Amino acid sequence: MSNEARMPILEHLHEMRRRMVIAAIAVLVGAIIGFVFRDRLLDLIVEPYERATGQSGLAFFEVGEAFSVSMKIALFGGVILAAPVWLYEIWAFVTPALSKREKRWVIPIIITLVILFVAGVGFAYWTMERALDWLLDFGGDRLTPVIGVNRYLNFAFRYLLVFGVAFLFPVFVFAAGAVGAVSSRQLRKGRRWAVLIIVTIGAIVTPTGDPLTLILLSTPLYLLYEITIWLVRFLLKK
Repeated sequence: MSNEARMPILEHLHEMRRRMVIAAIAVLVGAIIGFVFRDRLLDLIVEPYERATGQSGLAFFEVGEAFSVSMKIALFGGVILAAPVWLYEIWAFVTPALSKREKRWVIPIIITLVILFVAGVGFAYWTMERALDWLLDFGGDRLTPVIGVNRYLNFAFRYLLVFGVAFLFPVFVFAAGAVGAVSSRQLRKGRRWAVLIIVTIGAIVTPTGDPLTLILLSTPLYLLYEITIWLVRFLLKK
């Protein structure tokens, strides 16, 4: 393979590494801030569980578990706080392949990515108590939930992040419309496929796979799909 053929690939790899380093630094800075406010973050994350169960606090079962929980909370806080940076770096890595006319959408799309990610996490937090109440109710009166803080945080973080990332999908649909890959007419004709894809992926990525969580995730995603159809039609005129 010639040097001319190899250089673009090497340049892309260097660019990807540079952007990954920037994103990692941003997450690290956010994690430091998250560590400072770890007690408040823990209170926020545990609150839906306490409201759903009527219990106060969560247990830990290993000597070093409290420390690892603090680190986990700090990292989660870093991911959330650094969302504008790592979302920008991900999108900016793609933009060199866009035309000058298409690049005008870059800043609005990045802002929308951040807003949708935060909205997804916020919506997940709002629904988490209902999901917990529904899931834990299967224990009835004979079973009392005694859940370790590490297990609960694994559930909570995955639940929040799945919603946050899932809420980003309309941006990629809109971007496909911006580059001419799809039109609003095609999106309207593909509604049934969209529902199938949303429900299928939702069933795979939801933390528990239960129907309530699937409904809570799939319903707003389909509504966002419908909104995207209108945006492609009236903003892009396609």
